[in-house]
Amino acid sequence: MLVVTVLFLALFLYIFLKRRPENGRKYFPEPPGTILLGHMLHITSTTHLLDYCTKFLAIGDTIMLRFGPEICPIRKGILTKDYNLIEFILNNRKLIQKSENYTFLRKWLGNGLLISDGDYWKRHRKILTPAFHFEILKKFVEVFESAGDVLIQKLHEYDESTSVDLDTLITLYTLDVICETAMGTKISAQSGHNNAYVESVRNMCKTVTERAFSLLKIFDKLYWLTRDYYKQQKALKILHGFTLKVINSRKNRRVKNDEKRTAFLDLLLKFSEKEDVLSVSELREEVDTFMFEGHDTTASGICFALYCLADHPEVQEKVFQEQKEIFGDRKNPVTTYSDLQQMKYLECVLKETLRLYPSVPVIGRYTTEEIHFDGYVIPKNTNIAIFIYGLHRNPDYFPEPEMFKPERFENFNNAIPFSHIPFSAGFRNCIGQKFAMLEMKSVISKIVRQFEIKPTTPRHEVQLSPETVLKSINGVKVTLKERN
Repeated sequence: MLVVTVLFLALFLYIFLKRRPENGRKYFPEPPGTILLGHMLHITSTTHLLDYCTKFLAIGDTIMLRFGPEICPIRKGILTKDYNLIEFILNNRKLIQKSENYTFLRKWLGNGLLISDGDYWKRHRKILTPAFHFEILKKFVEVFESAGDVLIQKLHEYDESTSVDLDTLITLYTLDVICETAMGTKISAQSGHNNAYVESVRNMCKTVTERAFSLLKIFDKLYWLTRDYYKQQKALKILHGFTLKVINSRKNRRVKNDEKRTAFLDLLLKFSEKEDVLSVSELREEVDTFMFEGHDTTASGICFALYCLADHPEVQEKVFQEQKEIFGDRKNPVTTYSDLQQMKYLECVLKETLRLYPSVPVIGRYTTEEIHFDGYVIPKNTNIAIFIYGLHRNPDYFPEPEMFKPERFENFNNAIPFSHIPFSAGFRNCIGQKFAMLEMKSVISKIVRQFEIKPTTPRHEVQLSPETVLKSINGVKVTLKERN
């Protein structure tokens, strides 16, 4: 007993001394926590994460957090919603490495564009950027529309008295879109195929996020003792199997020259033929990354946009009138790239939706050397969490921040570009953001022309949970009334 007491006191003293600020060095404040576990006990599930981050930041726009004792793999970090620090971080070429919690995604996404860093990331980013040229994006509008037509048929199956949970329906739509556009493979997810892939994505996102806040799950050598480990293994088998199926399908079509349009995957396959440029494993990792990022984040944005339109009929009416100005009384026009570009008010609606409900509410960076900012020291080996959800609610940039007001983006001041960053910003901004905006415009405009979107009775309240991508754990529910 005496030995245990001595060891405990020694550990306590070690941590206490290590955390004492050195003379003349200024660190960000730390909210109250425990000596040994820091702030780990505050966050018990992903549904609490946004609220606790908001509460933590009540003492300042940037704070220091600790998750567990010093021996933890993810033990200390900076949480910030400060505009100036965020601009500094996202524009800093020395801060392009993702934070340590992204490593939990590595078994799924490998060293794909989301996780990689350094020269490897720069090389792959350069390879992939041409796939999102606007001339290529124009050709994808046809797929947005055809997949959207299938979704409309599904939505017509609901009558006005039945609530519609948009989450699964929209996710299957975006999965159809990403497979046919970026991967050049039609999978008919909306017709009931490949639901296991969607469910596996959800399971992976949830387990990966929860690992960062569990003293047991955070250690690789202990993770296998948990139920989540086996759930993850099952999901990985489905996810990787699906990806390989998509890759092989596209390879076969290329051999047969059975191609209507060049897909993102074609670019990868072209480079993979040169082993020194893109290996087979690197090919799969990039496909896994784009399959995930290309459908789940966009589905989140579409669902929350429709939810906001249901709650704000005056905004929905303005969106509908804009559609009539472009298409007249045609409910089923052949929509073009040019038509989508004309939907300026709908674009404001989407920007305001992504302000309140950013698809990725927290993004991370990692310091590989000591960083100095505005008199403060950010130590080496520190995780930095950029709290986009909080940044977007700053009343200095967005008066009445909790209000849904798309008009604020009609005259948005570009002098403060880092105040609205739903697709991140700077060197590691989202490579597919133009693709996502076009897809969201296409499907939402189609739905608004066909239906009047209304809240459920009683009104459905979403319960937000940032499981890598922002979700509602109780679904996103509305009712639909067919327009005459």
